[in-house]
Amino acid sequence: MSEAAQIAAPEMKAQELQRAFDVFNQVSLELTQAYEGLQGRVESLTAELAVANGELLRQYQEKEALSERLSLLLNALPAGVVVLDSAALISEANPVARQMLGQAIIGSDWSALAQAQLAASDAPDEWQLDARRVSIAESPIDSAGGRLLLIHDITVAHELKAEVERNQRLAAMGEMAAALAHQLRTPLATALLYSANLAQPDLSDAARTRFAGKASEQLKRLERLIQDVLLFARGESIGRDVIPAAALIAEVAQTMAPLCQEKGVSFSVTAQVGDAMITGSRKALGGALVNLLENALQVCEGRHEGAAQVSLGACIAGRHLRLSVRDTGGGIAPEAQARIFEPFFTTRGQGTGLGLAIALGVARAHGGSIEVSSIPGEGSEFVMLLPAGTIAE
Repeated sequence: MSEAAQIAAPEMKAQELQRAFDVFNQVSLELTQAYEGLQGRVESLTAELAVANGELLRQYQEKEALSERLSLLLNALPAGVVVLDSAALISEANPVARQMLGQAIIGSDWSALAQAQLAASDAPDEWQLDARRVSIAESPIDSAGGRLLLIHDITVAHELKAEVERNQRLAAMGEMAAALAHQLRTPLATALLYSANLAQPDLSDAARTRFAGKASEQLKRLERLIQDVLLFARGESIGRDVIPAAALIAEVAQTMAPLCQEKGVSFSVTAQVGDAMITGSRKALGGALVNLLENALQVCEGRHEGAAQVSLGACIAGRHLRLSVRDTGGGIAPEAQARIFEPFFTTRGQGTGLGLAIALGVARAHGGSIEVSSIPGEGSEFVMLLPAGTIAE
């Protein structure tokens, strides 16, 4: 090896070492920077984790407090709460539910428990539980596939409701008795007055006859009122006659035609009932229709010729017989329409106020109804709907 080569070799090694040292320094610097960055990221993540842990702890504490409040609320509720799982087994129950159904109900089958302890009552969703009357409301628990039962003890409310209904009936009876006494007093006092005049010694035969007729008229009015009251009281009692609708309409028309002719009121009948049949009381149904027609006749009295019209229409509407009574009277005021079916409510001085009440009672006793539509100044229409069949049925 030449002298120059011997000198160059150490220099090349020194350069290679220097380059290697520079690379090492560079890598060491990059590792240091990466470590510092990683350390900063760790510190950042540690801070974020601490914040997240704090938030989770706060949420946990809030949920724990909410759970505690809900538990206290369930325990304080006056109603029983029962939780059923997807197999209809009782998984939870508050103290009121355990008091109602038994302390050892957890794990019991709800269907078997209900069958053993609950008896059906006369109202839907209400049950008899020993001496209690309870209502049960059910809600699904979608997340667990179970159900939540809310059991209310409505014994006191049921007793109060029965007491209120009893008081209402007594009040209605009192009002009815007072109204009846008022209705009876007027014709009775008038009849007594005319009867007292008959005792006058110097009374002429013509006056005596007139007073006797007036007294008799008031006594007949009194008799009619008593008959109406008795009919109203028996309104819900019906027979089992099978009545051809056409025959019933013909009988009613035969009764009303001469009355309308006497009063100068036009009367017409339109019936398309085929072989429809009604089951019930022929007398009661005929009387109810006559009551409606007599009311229509009375409101038409005194109107000028040609304007006073009463009509009776009948047709089949589905499985019902539709009977329509129309008049061209003065109509019914809106405030009176809500009360016209009340017993003893009347807008006429000589009316008993029982005709429409009796008609409605008869219709309801036969499973039907009566509706009214009226325009003041133009007239009224009363529609009676009654269940109907045919001979084949």
